[in-house]
Amino acid sequence: MREMKNTPRSTVHIGFDGRVHKRFLGKYAKKRFENEVHILEHLKQKGCPFVPEVIFADPDELYLITTNVGAIVESLSESKLKSLFNELEQYGVVHDDPFARNVTYSAQLGRFCIIDFEFATLKDSGEGLTQEEVIQNK
Repeated sequence: MREMKNTPRSTVHIGFDGRVHKRFLGKYAKKRFENEVHILEHLKQKGCPFVPEVIFADPDELYLITTNVGAIVESLSESKLKSLFNELEQYGVVHDDPFARNVTYSAQLGRFCIIDFEFATLKDSGEGLTQEEVIQNK
């Protein structure tokens, strides 16, 4: 596996089969894991084509495997970034970390995609987890 990210909050590796393996670590890891799985399942139900799909989720190990939706984007215009996260909101999700670090480009899909939903909420109900909630509960 190829290491993609190693932080106090998670480790992310890309398997030889292209799948993304994420282990949640640190404070609020369980809540962040549960939120990411919940949000991704919501987006799948709504038919959102530009986010990863859950392949496997182990709540005991806080281990998630998803499909790969492309390569990390090095730079993106502010207007394109805003447009992409606005498009996500049409599927009922507000991403609480709407930055280029959470955008990939999929040559297979021919479009930009959004990743990393541990901090996101459902637009209608407000259900989910925000970074502010985690910071306030330190």
